[in-house]
Amino acid sequence: MTQNVDPGDIAARVAALEETIGYVFEDRDLLQSALTHRSFRFENKDVECDNERLEFLGDAILGFQAAAYLYDTFVEHPEGTLTSLRSRVTSGSALAEYAAGAKVGECLRMGQGEHRSGGRSRRSNLANAFEALVGAAYLDGGMPAANTIFNRLIVPHLAAEDIDAWTANPKGRLQEYSQSHWKRSPTYRVIGSEGPPHNTRFTVQVTLEDGSFSIASGNSKQEAQSRAAGDLLTRMEAEAESE
Repeated sequence: MTQNVDPGDIAARVAALEETIGYVFEDRDLLQSALTHRSFRFENKDVECDNERLEFLGDAILGFQAAAYLYDTFVEHPEGTLTSLRSRVTSGSALAEYAAGAKVGECLRMGQGEHRSGGRSRRSNLANAFEALVGAAYLDGGMPAANTIFNRLIVPHLAAEDIDAWTANPKGRLQEYSQSHWKRSPTYRVIGSEGPPHNTRFTVQVTLEDGSFSIASGNSKQEAQSRAAGDLLTRMEAEAESE
């Protein structure tokens, strides 16, 4: 069987991981599957499972956990803002950060090629493994087990986040909304300008992948972009509340 890390080292690292997440698995096969990259299964024909199905389950559980936490915690924010916050909390980059902090990459079983190419620190592998770990915990111990991981690894990041500063950044919020829904950035286009060179007023249109757009003006391109993003977010939040 292909090995790229000493089994004894892996066992010690997995034990440390369980201590970090605050949950010890009863079903060790579930935990092993959560920590098995598909490249390991491809190189070892006797290995039947990798973490892709658990990743699917964990993604849904994390979405629910984040929604419930944000709903209970940020009671003053409307639905649209909570949706953007949930996308931020469960984005691939955020999940990779949680996984890196818990040293999940050091516990992964993976193929030689993936290992040599830096797969243990690859953000997509870390994010996927984190989702799989949550999915496996749910199957092993139900929502209390999954909630233990969420509270241990995600809630501290939320508590440290300056939510008010983030919600005051409309371009950042719209960027994360667009990335989470379509894996694309919003498109900003200058559609007009007027005034002398030292006092030009710009008009900008921002457009999302679904065709929704907003137009706003400002004394700089950056200001116009920020206002257009804010106007579009406000309209989206109002539409969500009226449904």
